[in-house]
Amino acid sequence: MSKLKLKLSVLDQSPVHDGQPESSGLFSTIELAKRCDEVGYHRYWVAEHHDTPGYASPCPELMVSNVAHATSRIRVGSGGVMLPHYAAFKVAETFKMLEAIHPGRIDCGVGRAPGGAPVSSAAISAPRQTIPTEYYPAQTRDLIGYLNNNLPEDHPYHNATVRPIDAGAPGVWMLGSSDGSAEIAGALGAGFVLALFIGTHDRSPEIIQRYRDSFKSNGSFDEPNPIIAIASICAETTEEAKLIAGSHVYWKVQAFRHGKVDTFFSPEEVVEKKKQLSPADQAYFDETMDTMVVGTPKECQEQLEKIAEEYKVDELMIVNVTYSFKPRIDSYTMLAKQFGLQDNL
Repeated sequence: MSKLKLKLSVLDQSPVHDGQPESSGLFSTIELAKRCDEVGYHRYWVAEHHDTPGYASPCPELMVSNVAHATSRIRVGSGGVMLPHYAAFKVAETFKMLEAIHPGRIDCGVGRAPGGAPVSSAAISAPRQTIPTEYYPAQTRDLIGYLNNNLPEDHPYHNATVRPIDAGAPGVWMLGSSDGSAEIAGALGAGFVLALFIGTHDRSPEIIQRYRDSFKSNGSFDEPNPIIAIASICAETTEEAKLIAGSHVYWKVQAFRHGKVDTFFSPEEVVEKKKQLSPADQAYFDETMDTMVVGTPKECQEQLEKIAEEYKVDELMIVNVTYSFKPRIDSYTMLAKQFGLQDNL
């Protein structure tokens, strides 16, 4: 069992499993959420991907609603709403309603990435222009103000009220894969999630410290709330875990090295496909695999606890993408058992 009082949470990208129709990924999300609720995970967040083969959900707010209805205890949120696509006021209205229906269980995570190809991003905003990402900090500040109905008096929309006014204000979290959003999140009093599962570049623990140092309790939270999000797959053996992980790793090689976004291939297919990759792509494959926590439940626990200690956080958000659904739900279940999550319920 874990010696640390670590909270484990889930970031679900709603992958499409086993070559099934795309909509099946939505139902897999709901089924996995139910299981994670039962076995003791703390949060369950859903991602936003537009026109992206392999991923089923472009609308995290709809999945938040469905997951919250299907579960009873776990906190549910977005990981995240890609804020430059939308008006902060409308996002605030959506999450205020979710909080009214599921009081005390809703989180609002936001990011600045497009979450899809440029043509899809343009289509979301048409006939208007996409909001430039430099407005993202101001949008997040406004979102927090709208949710709390406490925008400054000199704000042009100070008198715009987000209803229902008797509902609470979900906490706002900023997601980032580098240090770009850390100090902004701190200055805004937001939570901060550092996504180690995106890319292979080094992310120093100093990023979390800068977030803590810049934190001002004038927003969503009274104290810093940092989370580390990391890809992890566990199985009965290390070899099996690495085999299962290969499907997502190969997807990343094609997407990030060649701009080719495809559905997921089975682990057995990936073994053969990796042999056909160039030496540079094979090196990227191995480098990507090394950024993941992969192994037996005990091995994963040791690595995850080391990461939590290194970054000085008490919550880790686990990302797990597999070709088949069963290894994925088994992985989350084994990890929960290894950490004794149900003991904390």
